[in-house]
Amino acid sequence: MAEERLWIAALGGVHEIGKNMYFLQYGDDIIVIDCGSKFPDESLLGIDLIIPDVAYLLNNLDKLRALIVTHGHEDHIGGIPYLLKQLNLPLYASRLTLGLIENKLKEHGLLRQTSLNRIDSDSVLTFGSISVSFFNTNHSIPDCLGVVFDTPEGTVVHTGDFKFDMTPVNRQYPDIHKMADIGKKGVRFLLSESTNAERPGFTPSEKLVGAHMEEAFQKADRRIFVSTFASNVHRLQQIVDAAVLTGRKLALLGRSMVNVVAVSQELGYLNIPEGMLVEPAEAAKLPPHEVAVMCTGSQGEPMAALSRLANSSNRQMSISAGDTVLLAANPIPGNERNVSRIVDNLYILGAKVIYGSRSELHVSGHGSQEELKLMLTLMKPEYFIPIHGEYRMLHHHRLLAEAVGVDGDKIFLLKNGELVESSGGVVRQSGRVPAGQIFVDGLGIGDIGNVVLRDRRQLSADGVLITVITLSQADGRLLNEPDTISRGFIYVRNSDTLMEEINQLVAATLEKMNKADLGQWSIMKQTIKEILGKFLYERTKRRPMILPIIIEV
Repeated sequence: MAEERLWIAALGGVHEIGKNMYFLQYGDDIIVIDCGSKFPDESLLGIDLIIPDVAYLLNNLDKLRALIVTHGHEDHIGGIPYLLKQLNLPLYASRLTLGLIENKLKEHGLLRQTSLNRIDSDSVLTFGSISVSFFNTNHSIPDCLGVVFDTPEGTVVHTGDFKFDMTPVNRQYPDIHKMADIGKKGVRFLLSESTNAERPGFTPSEKLVGAHMEEAFQKADRRIFVSTFASNVHRLQQIVDAAVLTGRKLALLGRSMVNVVAVSQELGYLNIPEGMLVEPAEAAKLPPHEVAVMCTGSQGEPMAALSRLANSSNRQMSISAGDTVLLAANPIPGNERNVSRIVDNLYILGAKVIYGSRSELHVSGHGSQEELKLMLTLMKPEYFIPIHGEYRMLHHHRLLAEAVGVDGDKIFLLKNGELVESSGGVVRQSGRVPAGQIFVDGLGIGDIGNVVLRDRRQLSADGVLITVITLSQADGRLLNEPDTISRGFIYVRNSDTLMEEINQLVAATLEKMNKADLGQWSIMKQTIKEILGKFLYERTKRRPMILPIIIEV
C-alpha cells in the first residue's frame, strides 16, 4: 500500500496581495482555506475582479471535504460565489463572516444550494484522518480565526490575518494562551501572513483611532464625510460613537457600506442608536452641522461613493465648501494615484480634507515585525511557509523566522501552485498544481484571456482602423473604393491625404491578389492587415488594430 502524503499549497495569495486561497490535502481528503478576490490594475482593461484558478479542485471533486473561511474580508471571501457556481462543498465560518458570505450568496442566487456551518474558537471538525480546531485572533474585522489541522504527518497551523491588539474595540482578545498550548504540543508547519513583515515594531491598537475620530468630529462645523473600508466594523463603530457624541444623524453611501452595516447591525456587531440612521436624501435636507456620512471609496475606486462625491456626480448628496472629509484608511500600494486625484478634487470643492498617516485616523489590521515574531515564538514551528504577501514581504518574513530560531533550510517561499509535501516524516518541495488567475468581466467568468486583453490594450493605445471592401460575387473585382473608418487612431477630417493613401493601397493590394487568383477571404484579410500595418507604422509610428471587412455583392 502506497504511503499517504500531506500536501500544502497556495492557489492564490503569495507573490501578491489579494485572492487568498490555500489547500491542505492528506490522502483523499482536501480542505480549502479561504477563497478571495483582488481588484485589477490599470493594465487589465475592463476587468472587474480577479479570482483564483481552481482547476485542481475541479479535477478532484470527490476529494473535497470543506471550505474553511478565516474572516470576512474581500481578499478572503470575494471569490466564494464564483467557486460555488462550479462546485458545491460545505462551508465553515464564524458568525459575522458567515453573515457577509450569506449576503454574497443571496446576490448570486446560491444561498439555498450551499451548506453553511457556523464555527467558533471552540469548534472541532473531523474530515477523514484530519482533525480541525481553531483559535481567536484579532484583525480589522470581528470574528477572525486561526486554523489548526492535526494530520498523521503532524500539525499544520494557518494564522489567517492577525495582529496582537491587547485593547480591542470589541473586546475580542487574541487567544495567546491557546496559541502557546498549540506550540507546546508541537507544530510541524506554520503558514503565517506577511503583510507587514517590512514594518518594524508593533501595530498600534485600533482603540487609538477613536480619540482622533472624536476630535475631528468636534472640530468640524459643517457636514462630515468619512470614508473607510466598509468591512472594518471596529472603525465603523468608532465613527458612530463620534457622531453620537456630536449629536449628528448618520447617512450611508455605497452599496458595500449599506450591506455591511445591515449585516453587522442584525448580528449585533454594530450598535447604532434607534433613529440615528437616515436616508441620504433626508440627510441632504438637514442642517449641515447635524449630518455625518459614512461612504465607500477610500482606495480611490472610480465608481465608489467618495469618487462620485469628489467629481460632483453623486445623485444623492454633494460636498460643499467648508465640509470636512476624513479618509480613515491608508491607500493600498498601487492606489496612491487614484486617492491623490480624489483629494485634489475635494480641495477644489473647498472641503477640509484630513488624510494620510499623520492624521492618525487609521491603523493597520495586520501585525508588524514584533507581532510576527511573537506568533513564530508561540507556535515554534519546525517548518515555516510565509503566506499572504508580495515576494519582498515573504522574504522579510523569512528573515524574521530565522531571527527567532527557525532553520533557514526549513522555510519555503512558494509561488502559487507549488507544493510542499510531507511523507513518512520526510518534507520536501515537490511539483506543482495548476494555479493562476481567472478574470471576471460582467457576467463572464474566465472567458477573457490574454488575446482579448492584448486587443484591448492595442485599442486603448492606438485605436482601430476599419476598412470596408465591396467585391463582385461574380469575378471578385472591387466594385467601390474602399471605405476606411478610424476610431481612436487619427482624426479623419484632418487626415484626408492619409485616408486617401490608405484606400489606394488597399485597392492596389486587392487588384494584385485578384490577378494572382488569391481570392480567399482569410488570405485577403491577412495580407491587407500586414501591408496596411507596415505602411501606417512607417507614416505614423502607431500600430492601430486593423479590421478588414469584406462584402460580396
